[in-house]
Amino acid sequence: MYKTGEKPGKGIYQCTKCPQQVVLNDDSDTLPPCPKCGHTEFIKVG
Repeated sequence: MYKTGEKPGKGIYQCTKCPQQVVLNDDSDTLPPCPKCGHTEFIKVG
């Protein structure tokens, strides 16, 4: 489980509350709040 504000690395992260996905393209990118529902926990899906 990853939370908003963390830098989990490149990949695709899906919100644990809705189906919205966030793509991080760089290891220094910070995980934002979910752009759809504002939730702050994600799982890595790709």
